[in-house]
Amino acid sequence: MGGHPDPAAPLRRRPLIAAGFGASHIRIWLAAVVAVAVLGTAGYVVIERWSLLDALYMTVITITTVGFREVGPLGAAGHVWTMLLAVVGVGLLFGFVGVVAESLILEATSGEREARRMARTVEALRGHFVLCGYGRVGSTVARELRHDGEDVVVIDVLPESLERARAEGFLAVEGDATRDETLLAAGIERARGLITTVDSDANNVYVILSARAINPRLFVVGRANAAGAEARLTQAGADRVVSPYTMAGHRIAGLAMRPRVVDYIDAALSHGELAFSLEEVTARDGDTIAGSTVGELRDRGVYTLAIVRDEGGYSANPGPDRRLVAGETLIVSGSAATLAALRDGP
Repeated sequence: MGGHPDPAAPLRRRPLIAAGFGASHIRIWLAAVVAVAVLGTAGYVVIERWSLLDALYMTVITITTVGFREVGPLGAAGHVWTMLLAVVGVGLLFGFVGVVAESLILEATSGEREARRMARTVEALRGHFVLCGYGRVGSTVARELRHDGEDVVVIDVLPESLERARAEGFLAVEGDATRDETLLAAGIERARGLITTVDSDANNVYVILSARAINPRLFVVGRANAAGAEARLTQAGADRVVSPYTMAGHRIAGLAMRPRVVDYIDAALSHGELAFSLEEVTARDGDTIAGSTVGELRDRGVYTLAIVRDEGGYSANPGPDRRLVAGETLIVSGSAATLAALRDGP
């Protein structure tokens, strides 16, 4: 299961070594070039009595092996000094090529280039979902969100879970989701929602607290693993709490008593081609829902099953003359195409 294998264990990240390795070697190479240029210039000034500009020019064309004409006639000492500079120049040239090649190879093998590309992609996201934990539950959630057209950024501490997420086409951030820097790397401050499915209730609580502190507007769904954890997750700031075991029990009981009802609801909420579907829509200023009546929506093929009350609960089966107000949330049924047009309307 994705997430923390042991809540008490220290969390580790694989270091990205390429950038530090390449940068340090390039700095050493540049320092060597400057040192050789200074030393070579000083040598020509002392040996040949040339001006500083002529000596620097001769040093540069020698160590770069461009082969231009000498500034002036060289004595025996000048010839020896030029040969030494030429050998050093060749060494510097091949050393530079080796440093660059080694840096590129290490960067590619360490995954830093891919990490930077993924960081740029995450930086461009707005209104996405951050999913913490890519185990059996988390991977199913990610696929469902993607099927609905949502962008998902996965956070996990296990390399194998991250590799699986990336192989399935998801953006992934490696690290501890309870830490602010990891959540920020996933773009939590710009996210629409957070879903935490880590298999530790303590870690889920910390994830929610950290995310809420950064982005109070998040819609948060948390996974409860143990009995009694629902209250702790709600107190931490979760808008909805799901217990896979409780849900499995409800579903099994429902299938035993009302199998066709459960099958219909599953089909209506699935991605199939059922004639009718169920959706949650919100009336907004300027759209075609706010100001309409329930009867007018029904004439367009949209059936209002319930209106969500501000204090919680539902007003079921509202009358046809009930006029809808901006800000109200409706549970509606209709054809998939009609509901999609309603949801994505102006």
